[in-house]
Amino acid sequence: MRGYLRLSRPGNAVMSAAGVAVAALVSVGPALFAARGVAVAFAGVAALLFTAAGNALNDYFDRDTDRVNHPERPIPRQEVSAESAARFASLMFALSLVAAYYVNLEAVVIVAINFAVIVGYEKLFKARGASGNFLIAYLVGSLFVFGGIAVYAGAIGAMQRAWVLALLAFMATAGREISKDIEDVEGDVDRVTLPRRVGVPKAGRAAAALFLAGVVLSLVPIVLGLFGWPYLVIVLVADGIFIYSGLYSTRNPGRAQRTAKYGMIVALVAFLAGGLLA
Repeated sequence: MRGYLRLSRPGNAVMSAAGVAVAALVSVGPALFAARGVAVAFAGVAALLFTAAGNALNDYFDRDTDRVNHPERPIPRQEVSAESAARFASLMFALSLVAAYYVNLEAVVIVAINFAVIVGYEKLFKARGASGNFLIAYLVGSLFVFGGIAVYAGAIGAMQRAWVLALLAFMATAGREISKDIEDVEGDVDRVTLPRRVGVPKAGRAAAALFLAGVVLSLVPIVLGLFGWPYLVIVLVADGIFIYSGLYSTRNPGRAQRTAKYGMIVALVAFLAGGLLA
């Protein structure tokens, strides 16, 4: 059991469930969030199980390189066999689909699509650089759409909030993934990453453009009247962090991707403030 628990990376799985809950709360506010509590709970469980499955699948496909790069992981340490890891991932994916069934049909569709995306990423796109970066960004952003879908009851504003949050997460994650590839450009001899394809300066500008796009998107809720001043005050702090990350994407990509992670957390707090104090 310890090996399977480590295989699932429970910290990441819990964060996915929390992201779904935050998106649901931000989308409709506390009252409707409580009224749809059962659906939100099943959505959170579905996200948790899906993330655990994805982590196990990642370890299965990376089992050979992990013997060198991450010998502490469960498969290289022989805590779990590769075949057992694949079966565990399959079971978690299936249970995630079952949990989504108790949310609504749209949730089932999202889980099914994301399953195809993550398998495609592992088998085809991980080594292709930019396309893999954008698939990871899509998977992160889809968590927030998933949370909105769990509580959606016909109000356009609810899904607008969820989509803006998802798009912001997409842009920030894509910029962060490219920054990570710039940081690892010398060691990524087996991957055709964006910095290896077009060079570090151009890749840095692409990452900076994505961070800037996130800054612009963060102002959309104010323009649409979805949130008020509490959101604006906090999101401006997040925007400052994203601009800083963009400026350092080429000069210090390690610092850029780490600060972008903090920016995403601050942006999440801004959306929470907007949802609770709207």
